[in-house]
Amino acid sequence: MRDGNVRPARATTTTGGEAMRKYLAEAIGTFVLVLGGVGTAVLAGERVGFLGVAFAFGLSLLAMVYTVGPISGCHVNPAVTVGLLMAGKFDKRHVAGYVVAQCVGAIVAAGVVLLIARGAPGGYSAGAEGLGSNGYGASSPEGYGGGAAFLTEVALSFLLVLTVLGATDARAPVGFAGVAIGLVLTLIHLVGIPITNTSVNPARSLGPALFAGGDALRQLWMFIIAPLLGAAFASAVYRLVNRPAVQISATRAEQATDEERRERVMGRRDAEHPV
Repeated sequence: MRDGNVRPARATTTTGGEAMRKYLAEAIGTFVLVLGGVGTAVLAGERVGFLGVAFAFGLSLLAMVYTVGPISGCHVNPAVTVGLLMAGKFDKRHVAGYVVAQCVGAIVAAGVVLLIARGAPGGYSAGAEGLGSNGYGASSPEGYGGGAAFLTEVALSFLLVLTVLGATDARAPVGFAGVAIGLVLTLIHLVGIPITNTSVNPARSLGPALFAGGDALRQLWMFIIAPLLGAAFASAVYRLVNRPAVQISATRAEQATDEERRERVMGRRDAEHPV
């Protein structure tokens, strides 16, 4: 028997399944970002230097924008999620799920990096060597103090989130958001690595800090507050200077155009069912 009570249940199930796919995509995307970036810093940092680590983070994000972006928008960063929310480009119902997924992905990735690092001759101590964690003062790569570190993280987070907002604007070139976002993250790391090891991402900071403990965990507050503050500033500036006639989500902006996707689907169908 079909009545009005059945259809909403199906809709709820479908919506719940779609939400879980988004959360899983965010966890995977953040896992890859931390594995690629922090993994390079810990396992190959002495060989590739700051430049190599910066590109590792940027290329990891670039790849994930095109891999999980069409599913979740590829925030892979609580600061980006908050910035998109404040700019009216993200549904507040999914904020908690995204942030939890991002943190889980980062923690698992940091754990994997640690397990690999321990396989080196002589082993590896996360507490002693840091596991690529963020810090200031004695924990800064070049000894920068807390004030400089906080300002750096706010400013660089502002730059990242503003780029995400602009690159996913309705009037931005279709299909190029990932290039802009990946390159700006590379630039951000070139500036920030000597100062704080570059966070601009609370989840990225949380993962290594949980394993490193000590100062990394005590100083974690800065790498949560500063990126969120930078995201708030970016959202305010975006709303002030950019008023598009049509507002679209980041997920939608990172997808191909409808025509491009239809062509791909029709081409696949033709290949599967030749005349």
